[in-house]
Amino acid sequence: MSATSVQFTVAAHIMAALGFFRGREIPSATLAESVNADPTFVRKSLAKLSRAGLIVTTRGKNGASTLRHAPEQITLLDIYRASAAPATFAIHNYPVEKRCPISRNIKGCMSSVQKKAQDSFENSLDRITLADVVGEIRRASQ
Repeated sequence: MSATSVQFTVAAHIMAALGFFRGREIPSATLAESVNADPTFVRKSLAKLSRAGLIVTTRGKNGASTLRHAPEQITLLDIYRASAAPATFAIHNYPVEKRCPISRNIKGCMSSVQKKAQDSFENSLDRITLADVVGEIRRASQ
């Protein structure tokens, strides 16, 4: 069985924390504690978000992160792309059995399906802002 990627949800978790506590500089150790994940993995996620221009990060003993833009200006698509998460699903790379019409054609067919699914997924993410996520978290925590 394939491993499930959590890159996007970890990046979204980090961004939601930064949005929820907007205006505060949050250390990576605090974010790792919130995610309940290995601090190194969280720092790698922070680096990706920083390279994408979504956050500002300072390094060193007192290093911390803040949002670069207002939560209303950041979409889940921005976060998804910054996280470098894999596509909606992967297509196997098993050798083609030339005598089988399914084996000869399934990869091309599934590539088309994957593109449609990925486009739909990304269009959905592009309509949801970080402010929407933070608002939902605020409502759920009352």
